[in-house]
Amino acid sequence: MTPDRRIRVGIDVGGTFTDAVAVDAVALTLVGQVKVPTSHHHEDGVAHGIVEALEQLLAKVDRTAGDVVFLAHGTTQATNALLEGDVATVGLIGIGGGPGAVITRRLAAFGKLELTPGKRLPLVYAHVADPSAEAEVRTAVERVRAEGAEVLVATEPFGVDRPEGEQAVLDVARPTGLPLAAAHEITSMYGLHKRTRTAVVNAAILPRMLATADLVDASITKAGVTAPLMVMRCDGGVMSLDEMRRRPLLTILSGPAAGVAGALMQERVSEGVFLETGGTSTDISVVRRGKVAVRHATILGKTSYLSALDVRTVGVGGGSMVRVSRGQVAGVGPRSAHIAGLPYACFASIEELRDARVAMVRPMAGDPEDYVVLDAAGGRFAVTMTCAANALGRVGEEDFARSDQEVARAALAPLAATLGTDVAGAARSVLDAGTEQVRSVVDAMIRDYRLDRDTALLVGGGGGAAAVTPHLAASAGLEGRIARHSEVISPIGVALALVREQVERIVPGATQEQILAVRAEAERAVVAQGAAADGVEVEVTVDPQTNTVRAVATGATELRTQDRAHRADADERLRAAATSLKTPETRVRRLAGTDAYTVYGTEVRRRLRADRHPVRVVDADGVVRLGATDARVETMTVEGSGEALAALVRDATSYGDGGVRAPAVRLLVGGRIADLSGVLEPEALLALARAELRPRGAGEPVVAVVESRT
Repeated sequence: MTPDRRIRVGIDVGGTFTDAVAVDAVALTLVGQVKVPTSHHHEDGVAHGIVEALEQLLAKVDRTAGDVVFLAHGTTQATNALLEGDVATVGLIGIGGGPGAVITRRLAAFGKLELTPGKRLPLVYAHVADPSAEAEVRTAVERVRAEGAEVLVATEPFGVDRPEGEQAVLDVARPTGLPLAAAHEITSMYGLHKRTRTAVVNAAILPRMLATADLVDASITKAGVTAPLMVMRCDGGVMSLDEMRRRPLLTILSGPAAGVAGALMQERVSEGVFLETGGTSTDISVVRRGKVAVRHATILGKTSYLSALDVRTVGVGGGSMVRVSRGQVAGVGPRSAHIAGLPYACFASIEELRDARVAMVRPMAGDPEDYVVLDAAGGRFAVTMTCAANALGRVGEEDFARSDQEVARAALAPLAATLGTDVAGAARSVLDAGTEQVRSVVDAMIRDYRLDRDTALLVGGGGGAAAVTPHLAASAGLEGRIARHSEVISPIGVALALVREQVERIVPGATQEQILAVRAEAERAVVAQGAAADGVEVEVTVDPQTNTVRAVATGATELRTQDRAHRADADERLRAAATSLKTPETRVRRLAGTDAYTVYGTEVRRRLRADRHPVRVVDADGVVRLGATDARVETMTVEGSGEALAALVRDATSYGDGGVRAPAVRLLVGGRIADLSGVLEPEALLALARAELRPRGAGEPVVAVVESRT
């Protein structure tokens, strides 16, 4: 039998290096990886580095362009363009007549948005009272072009509901050949000011991103790759190149999103915190209920309608230098060995560390003079978090950050003498000081997202992962591990990411039909971008406080029939559930199951309150995919689900001063967990359940996990 040679390729374009990985398309395991310098200064820009990385990767893993079934890349180009102020001049055409025109004219103030110190967003403004008056519109377009506009945006109050005005302006402007955008096309949320600001920032990076997209597309096609090129989004998914051409803003902050996508897909994290540690900093993000945590991002100091990964950054990494004051460790970082231009002491040789003595330095002008370095026979070295982790034995044998433990202990010995302790004590002091800063953010995110500490997992990624995650997990009393191939977890995340689309609408008093329409729109969008229709999952949330209906659809570009050599047997799955429940296996019962999942539960008796029934859903690999603190579990068929679900929802719906609150419902059907927990209105919940189950066979089993809301 001919071996399957198909691969998925993920390419992560960083500030210094471009990393590329090949992942087996069936087993979803890493086949090979390469690293090339990012080609910022090449005439083709970063596109040259992407193609170079692809060519080297295919040669290394002995594959051809025809073996590539999926190709995606992540890039910092949009982020860097805003940080560096390298953007196009935006021509903003506001629409409105009468008193309402005053509000629209105020949008010209976006020209005061500061990109970098002393550099503002280049924007020229023109106003149109009547968008149907072609002569008036043409005059406005010509005016902003004459003032240097390289891209045009049209905006009008209530353009979400009445887009005809914005569209009319674009129709007149189309012959100019300039890139065009209507504010309602970028986001369908109400709020003229925020909606237009989001569209303007998107437009400012549009010409540069279009040029790069065209170069990459042409180069990949020339290389013989027939798989459609996808681009990493800032919310952990990927989008088609055409969608990126329309909304390049979605690539901002996509760097951290690639890493957490890797943790989600490769490590199969369902509840936990992902820590991506580089040399200087650690990006911290959350996976909850098997999904990345996102929120509206802040761009140029202002909130936007861009839904991006909720990532919080701490200035502690594997290369963070140690600070000592009054005979004790005063802190770690924010200065790193990389910025100071010093090698890590633990990667020196014993001979180079001969006669080492502690010295205090000021790495950069303005820094305090309390950073520790070693002056030794081989030169000057930095004492870092990675040195301490290796000295304490926290770094695995195959880890990217592994050094000789004897050398690491020799590097810590002079510091230990300064502190009046042994090497292990000095290493612990360094790691305690560094991870304390990270722990405060981790604790805050666990609280913010109400993660269950019993099931929350700390997963470390990035080249410096071993310097932070193992010690933090031990000190915080949480389960923790380093991701496999942690140094390339970001390109792995790109290679494994699903096509994703989010549709948001503000719909006061949304009806079932309106909610289902938003759901259908999101589903159509990912299918249009190449997702296999039979595998699309849609999560719907209805927020009655803001009248927001949100649908997030995800799907793979091909139906995945993953062939894993190992499948957990019944004993392994039971053990995983019992460990997560923190309960002896003898007290755990199997409640239900499908071909893909097994549901386990136990009972917690309480003297003065009702007993609780915690539940864990374990997949075929023995991974806990869902946890509920108190749930009811029922098995039914698709055919009989209508009445059964209606009865379950009716029994578990709560009523109070806050109104009616339907239970949180998840349905296990086939290989999917359909999450309906974002809907509070019972009839809308049941309508969504019917939509989820409609394509399934009548006799197919369905397991409902139902949690009452209190």
